[in-house]
Amino acid sequence: METARQYDIVIYGATGFTGRLVAEYMVARGGDGLRWALAGRDAGKLAALRDDIGAPAAIPLVVADASDPASIREMVAGARCICNVVGPYQWYGSDVVAACAELGTDYVDLSGEPGWMRDMISSHGSAAAASGARIVHSCGFDSVPFDLGVLFLQDAAERRFGKPCQRVKARVRAMKGAFSGGTAASLNATEDAMADSPDLVDVMTDPFALTGGFRGPDQPADNAVYEDDDLGQWVTPFIMAVINAKNIHRSNALMGHPYGADFQYDEMMAAGPGEKGRATAEFLAGHNPLRGEGAPKSGEGPSKEERETGFYDVLFIGRTVDGDEIRAAVKGDRDPGYGSTARMIAESAFCLVQDCVDVPGGIYTPAPAMGFKLIERLTDHAGISFELES
Repeated sequence: METARQYDIVIYGATGFTGRLVAEYMVARGGDGLRWALAGRDAGKLAALRDDIGAPAAIPLVVADASDPASIREMVAGARCICNVVGPYQWYGSDVVAACAELGTDYVDLSGEPGWMRDMISSHGSAAAASGARIVHSCGFDSVPFDLGVLFLQDAAERRFGKPCQRVKARVRAMKGAFSGGTAASLNATEDAMADSPDLVDVMTDPFALTGGFRGPDQPADNAVYEDDDLGQWVTPFIMAVINAKNIHRSNALMGHPYGADFQYDEMMAAGPGEKGRATAEFLAGHNPLRGEGAPKSGEGPSKEERETGFYDVLFIGRTVDGDEIRAAVKGDRDPGYGSTARMIAESAFCLVQDCVDVPGGIYTPAPAMGFKLIERLTDHAGISFELES
């Protein structure tokens, strides 16, 4: 990739709620020694943000607007990596990805929009491969803890058993914190689009929608309440499974199926044991936190105290074809939708630019693009742990 760019990383959408958190984290990390800039559509708001977060006065401001493709192209041409936090991406992200793919600029986002991601892969995958651009979707709570959690577990299984786990369960054991308004807006935009596009319905229901034509075995059901003997609790469908499972199967395909061509994966949320657990699971199954009056709104989010007291704990249970079992946990010490997500996407940008220079161009998920290099960064800097439990 060309390195004679004005900036190493540009945070596009910096004045939004999540963008501000990413910018604050960049200040706290000193930009990891890189040249970085704040980008958005309003120069005055960018300048006010720079002052508010205590960023050095020398941090550049870049005016770019999704409604002005020329400004997007100019922003992309001056950067080694675009950290895009302007969603829903199906509304505002296509020109950014197209420019990055053409101009050889790396890119990370927080997308949980499978239909849009499939369109980006088919439309721009070849251009990214030719230009050297590494485009990595889903670098937040969807899907970093899950994608890297499976990678971590499978690596341990290979070392312990000499083979991968054919079946992996992800169980969200505990979580405190809100989903982001951007996640809500993206999911709702996707659901609205599904009403007009039967093809998008097929994408959303197909766990192999992003694998480039590969089709594995039928996957475990993840849409019903049941008592999980492995956990000793009732479990309920997890709202992020629809994107995480697709990304994990894409990771397996991009890496040459190290998990096996027969790999099975599912995600559920723990609701507790006994009758109380069952009642909780059934209530949660009928409640969509991203729709309705109480849903998070784009541009809004929890207080600093709420972000810092949030957390999550995801258990991964893996079994080989011979029945050998291994367990691992991924835990975060901030709320998943904002505090932890801001750290994840920033560290993804750092990692892609500094640690993954030998990764060829293409459109990726986090595990094949950054893998254990990103796990190390998240462990060292972002309050996220990856540990074996058995």
